[in-house]
Amino acid sequence: MRTCVIAAFAVATAVFAAPAPDVTSRALPSVIAASTARTRLAGLTVATPSNSPAYDRDLFKTWDTISGTCDTRETVLKRDGTGVTVSSACTPTAGSWTSAYDGLVTTNASSFDIDHLVPLKEAWISGARSWTNASREAFANDLTRPQLLAVSAHENRSKGDSDVTEYLPPLASFQCTYVRAWVQDFYGLTIDSAEKTKLTSILSGC
Repeated sequence: MRTCVIAAFAVATAVFAAPAPDVTSRALPSVIAASTARTRLAGLTVATPSNSPAYDRDLFKTWDTISGTCDTRETVLKRDGTGVTVSSACTPTAGSWTSAYDGLVTTNASSFDIDHLVPLKEAWISGARSWTNASREAFANDLTRPQLLAVSAHENRSKGDSDVTEYLPPLASFQCTYVRAWVQDFYGLTIDSAEKTKLTSILSGC
């Protein structure tokens, strides 16, 4: 139903695996409770996805300037990191980031991407193809709802445009948060029957 490269900074630092962190309550804003998500899921429209007209990434403008010199991706990096400092151009110069999807920890911001939790193509085939360009831009830069998250580049690119039937974060402790955010639909997007079955199954255990 419902993704993203980040600016590098000069200091060469390592990406390393860490014990699975508690990331269930960090970063994503205002994720609804499981009980609310189950109710919300029941109300979502089930429809067959359509890629006509064909998806065009350029129809979802990123990244917007949010404050001063900071754009959307830099704002997410500051929000999702620990001890983040930035240059006058808002490029990260120090900090630590933990990927909620796979638990990877880094002090190198260039090794993380900003993921659209509901991928842009998934949004397109689920209703965004009929939106205005302004609405698609708002969706692609939405910092108010649980849609943007700094995660490891490897995991973001493994996910690609996949929906929940094809991809879930490998970090099991984040899967309930992920699906609760997925059904938190403020945009009128549809889901297909396979997505509804998968979401129902996961939410039943949350």
